[in-house]
Amino acid sequence: MTAGRVISVARILYFASLVEALGKSSEEVSVPSAGVPVKWLLARLRARGGPWSVHLRDDRVQVTINKKFVELDETVTDSDDVAIVPTRRE
Repeated sequence: MTAGRVISVARILYFASLVEALGKSSEEVSVPSAGVPVKWLLARLRARGGPWSVHLRDDRVQVTINKKFVELDETVTDSDDVAIVPTRRE
């Protein structure tokens, strides 16, 4: 652990078609305890490549933090439950 930087865990839940596309329904991800924007978290997940980079684009998902829909600049902090839901496409 680095001095002044504490790492915490946020729980991420995937829903609907994301479960099949990503091969999991949930996971825990380390985030700085000071928090990070949802946009940063999505970018980190997309960096895994493959289906992650396709299905987790900003325009293809909606995000909730603790069951409340949020914008991409909202902060994710330790112990938050983050749900990622695919947007409905016509």
